Amino acid sequence: MTRCVPFVLVMMVSSPAFAQFDLTGKWASRSSQDAMERGPGPDPVDYLGLPLNDEGRARALSYNYSMLSLPDGQCGYHTPFYIVLGPFGLHIWNEFDPVTSRLVAWKIGAWVDRDVTTIWMDGRPHPSPNAPRTYGGFTTGRWEGNTLVTTTTHMKASQIRRNGAPVSDQATMRMYVFRHGDLLTIRAVMHDPVYFSEPLVRSRVWALDPDGNLNLGNGVASPCEPIAELPVADAAAVVPHYLPGQNPFVKELTERHNIPPEAVLGGAETMYPEYRKKLSDYVPPAMCKRYCGCGGLGVPCIEDGTGVPK
Repeated sequence: MTRCVPFVLVMMVSSPAFAQFDLTGKWASRSSQDAMERGPGPDPVDYLGLPLNDEGRARALSYNYSMLSLPDGQCGYHTPFYIVLGPFGLHIWNEFDPVTSRLVAWKIGAWVDRDVTTIWMDGRPHPSPNAPRTYGGFTTGRWEGNTLVTTTTHMKASQIRRNGAPVSDQATMRMYVFRHGDLLTIRAVMHDPVYFSEPLVRSRVWALDPDGNLNLGNGVASPCEPIAELPVADAAAVVPHYLPGQNPFVKELTERHNIPPEAVLGGAETMYPEYRKKLSDYVPPAMCKRYCGCGGLGVPCIEDGTGVPK
């Protein structure tokens, strides 16, 4: 009997933990982080803080919002990176093997513009690089201490920001999920060799809300029925777009907030605090007219509290 004790102790120390934290539950959004982007949405040409390369910037500037009125542009989802970008709460549950009772996967419920995210925990490999892409991608996870680390591949091409800033179908994503009390933090890192020159990093915090009414029990996003909303969609195979140099919104942030055009167009250096040194001559507008918070920026504003200029 005494001979078995050391062996049992070795097995207890060397075996991976079953699950360091229970992530299940309904998590309420705390949208004070990047509130404008997660709520009303960014301006048409606002790539500040995005590591777009020249190809990504050109693709973003060609984007025309009218393409969302075409049937094939209405039912597209964002990538799972939208978990940390969207304004919504999360519904997380787990699935077990009915025979062995081993954890098979964690599920993060879908929303109207994001597919369900399945995090496979059973050691299955990622598909072939030539396998089809889906909006939810293919995600595997493992525990590193008290942090759930996930890897997502095989995502469809989509937007990294809701103004046409792109992410390609060659992108991969890493998430770090950890719970501290009744708070849940997810840090997501998106790598895109096609449109980014550096990884894009975002983090988000949610609060446990046992009484939250999130209608996500089946893990399926709301149904979408595409229709032709533009006459041209019925008449010809035309996709709304802007040719190079013809996007009419390039100077909007400069005219509205005095932000230099080179900052508006983004790039990896705009992600870092050191970039402020290049804006040392920045002069704020005399009057704030949009997303001001009415005095919160120290600039007079003419809003009525709804975010809409009078």
